[in-house]
Amino acid sequence: MRNLSIDLETHSGYDLAKCGVYKYCESPDFEILLFGYSVDGGEIQGVDLANGETLPCEILEALTDDSVIKWVFNSQFERICLSRYLRDMGISLDPFADNHHSSTVLGKAKYLNPESWRCSMVWAAYMGLPLSLESAGAALGLEKQKLTEGKELIRYFCLPCKPSAANGQRTRNLPEHAPDKWVQFKAYNRRDVEAEISIQNKLAKFPVPDSVWEDYRLDQEINDRGVLLDMPLVCNAIKMDIRSKSELMHMMREMTDLDNPNSVVQMRQWLSDHGLETETLGKKAVSELLKTAPEPLGKVLSLRQSLAKSSVKKYQAMEQCACADNRVRGLFQFYGANRTGRWSGRLLQPQNLPQNHMPDLEQARALVRDGDFDTLEMLYDSVPEVLSELIRTAFIPKQGRKLVVADFSAIEARVIAWLAGETWRNGVFSSHGKIYEASASQMFKVPIEEVVKGSPLRQKGKIAELALGYGGSVGALKAMGALDMGLSEDELQPLVTAWRAANPNIVRFWWDIDRAAMTAVKEKDYAETHGVKFGYQSGILFITLPSGRNLVYVRPEIGENKFGSPCVTYMGVGGTKKWERLQSYGPKFVENIVQATSRDLLAYAMQTQRCCDIVMHIHDEVVIEADPRMSTKILCEQMSRTPLWADGLLLRADGYECDFYKKD
Repeated sequence: MRNLSIDLETHSGYDLAKCGVYKYCESPDFEILLFGYSVDGGEIQGVDLANGETLPCEILEALTDDSVIKWVFNSQFERICLSRYLRDMGISLDPFADNHHSSTVLGKAKYLNPESWRCSMVWAAYMGLPLSLESAGAALGLEKQKLTEGKELIRYFCLPCKPSAANGQRTRNLPEHAPDKWVQFKAYNRRDVEAEISIQNKLAKFPVPDSVWEDYRLDQEINDRGVLLDMPLVCNAIKMDIRSKSELMHMMREMTDLDNPNSVVQMRQWLSDHGLETETLGKKAVSELLKTAPEPLGKVLSLRQSLAKSSVKKYQAMEQCACADNRVRGLFQFYGANRTGRWSGRLLQPQNLPQNHMPDLEQARALVRDGDFDTLEMLYDSVPEVLSELIRTAFIPKQGRKLVVADFSAIEARVIAWLAGETWRNGVFSSHGKIYEASASQMFKVPIEEVVKGSPLRQKGKIAELALGYGGSVGALKAMGALDMGLSEDELQPLVTAWRAANPNIVRFWWDIDRAAMTAVKEKDYAETHGVKFGYQSGILFITLPSGRNLVYVRPEIGENKFGSPCVTYMGVGGTKKWERLQSYGPKFVENIVQATSRDLLAYAMQTQRCCDIVMHIHDEVVIEADPRMSTKILCEQMSRTPLWADGLLLRADGYECDFYKKD
């Protein structure tokens, strides 16, 4: 046996979507119902575990045998579920354990080693396809696709049901409650294995590189390790939020005489009755209204803004996701952004945590952790705002450890300068590293000493750097908040012109990339520029990065953009989450290339730190649960080293230590 393809159907009392697979498998009534499998692409077999059938010995042994490759669509789910199943059977998950003897002591490993597990969802994502089995199968035009009736069958057998007189007050549907549906469910399970194998066969010409599977293994190790939550802080934050919202609602009712001040319709009418008209009460609209609203309207809008603070919901998510050891696992989706291969967040969305700016963060945190609501309310203007700033601090190291946070400085700015050959920028990165100041100096032809923190010139340099690197113009500056920063409408176009004039090699890079992509698609051939290779093969555009990893664009064609000019189009998952034809052009391809290269540098850095206990990584930042003796300085020096394929790229990492996660 070389390969084992698997698909499971399971039951748990916990909501998978809300708590993630690690907590899902801790439910007391967790059970694997059906085990569908195929050995080396052979006949599909189904084992009805719910009705007392058992797995063949050779299949059971293969699950802990790292010489047998296990293939699954979204393999993390099956691997974690089978870890629970095997532990319940008393089978050790430790490599090299002798599971043939009944005297075997259950080992320390909590989850099956991810080394021998492969995920066909990752393969689909690598090829630019959707991340669901049904959508990936449809995009590939598979003959054997996922059965659409599966969702209803999963709801029936896999989720708890509401007790009623009709179902005899039961809380779960078993096979005997609907034998016909159970037969359908078994067919659905086998069809999923067929669909997974079909995807592998369809993509066989384009295997995932070993380096990507190595990154996937590291990703699974990080997800398995999880990160510890400060549960006293989390629980008290939830209680304080409930009390705070109750008090805010009481104050708003007293001020407005409204039954439900949280109602948009009622609040808009109240504001209108008091001479303030607004079409919406969205966050941005309320912020604008607050600039001119007279009292008491301003006070009411401020209270509403506090009441609408949604980020505290992350505390509730933490409570739902925390495993029995108070660690939350499965926060990162490998290849979640399949255009670039970057990670995306899951469950608590660690890539989207509110920042902290409070100077007395530790004091506020101690008050919340101790449940001292009255003092917190007395010292701070807004309890919801404090709770929002403390969300990061809920992530802590285990006893006897510290958190070390290290991140790359201006990594995308460094990568684009390296690829484009913008030498003055490389000079900045090899010396003081002040890219905002240097950019303003270059744009406005003034000595860098005149561009100081807080000055209008530095502000212009910063907004230009953030908004204009990927072909952005006036609209990008506005979207980045240029007008809110005090820049006038008349200043925006000159700012674009000045930035592009200061960075001619980056501008040339955009259009060299555009020509190379167009040439590869139009002539169905190869092209190369700036160390980036473009190739057309079997109806696919491959962009090979300096790292050797490919970006994939399915069914590319030459189309026409909204300005009537030719552009590359391809099939992909768009903003509507649908499989559709998308447009791209030079600067957009450059954005993909730069972000993907930055991702490869992060992956390389994490591989070099594999011996450390990485618990989180957010964008260009790594968080390690470290031994107190670990040197942050040495860690940052290690992160600053470039791989062989990035010769000449200047990296810099900065770091700090903390007793709870925060922005330094």
